[in-house]
Amino acid sequence: MENKRRGGASGKGGFGKKRNDDGHKPFERRDGKPGENKPVRKAAFVKGRGPKPFEPKQNAPKPQVEKDEMRLNKYISNSGMCSRRDADIYIQSGNVKVNGEVITEMGYKVKVTDLVEFDGVRITPEKKEYLLLNKPKSFSTTGESDSKNAFDLIRGASKADLQPIGRMDKNTIGLVLFTNDADLIRKFSQPGQKSFKIYQVSLTRNLKQEDFEKIQGGVTLDGHRLFIDEISYIDNQPRTEIGLKLRTPNVKVVRAIFENFGYDVVKVDRVSFAGLTKKNLPRGNYRFLTEQEVINLKNAQ
Repeated sequence: MENKRRGGASGKGGFGKKRNDDGHKPFERRDGKPGENKPVRKAAFVKGRGPKPFEPKQNAPKPQVEKDEMRLNKYISNSGMCSRRDADIYIQSGNVKVNGEVITEMGYKVKVTDLVEFDGVRITPEKKEYLLLNKPKSFSTTGESDSKNAFDLIRGASKADLQPIGRMDKNTIGLVLFTNDADLIRKFSQPGQKSFKIYQVSLTRNLKQEDFEKIQGGVTLDGHRLFIDEISYIDNQPRTEIGLKLRTPNVKVVRAIFENFGYDVVKVDRVSFAGLTKKNLPRGNYRFLTEQEVINLKNAQ
């Protein structure tokens, strides 16, 4: 009996498959016809460690931007002049200068040390912030030696150099607005400012009706005539509790009004400032203003 090898007709092994002269198996198509040979891809080996692991292609490093650089439109937006989108329009229109040169290039980068003018006005890139504090007693914004500093109540809230609008002594409580917006501070510090401030005043004795009417007609303090926008007894409270609505930013005049008529003032609480109220703001707490509240303040007369 003739011995038969297990390699099939070719006698070269390969589980009965015929091999080409180069030792590769032919590629078989689904229809059974032979196809072109595909080269065998050899795995890369690292000596003593088996196959080399797959290494993802590294992205090219991004160009480093100096920390003190920013896009011009962001610089303008941070200054509080307008949004980034509107800033692009101003830039394209030639209304922005950097170091005295008109810039119309989109994406132009500036340094914080550059001199930037927006519509002829020099601006700074510090983002404007507005913080409302419900100040408790014994804290002051005036630096009184025998009082605690009101700035301690907002410490850590912002890295900006926030300043109070107006001054408030340790015995007056209520709303104080802090901001780094110099224009807004200047606006609300002017004597002719027309926005309202509302106070709740507590007296040691009832306010007489005749004194109520005299105050309602206006008072003269240190030779200056002060007009009272509104005075009222507070509903469901004794007549020692008085509501007072004024436009002056000077808190001291509130006490002076009643002391001028011989009344001792126990407490002065500013419950409203230019439309802002203490709603959902407990004593000693603070919050940042909403965008709409900032717009309202800037539009206030």
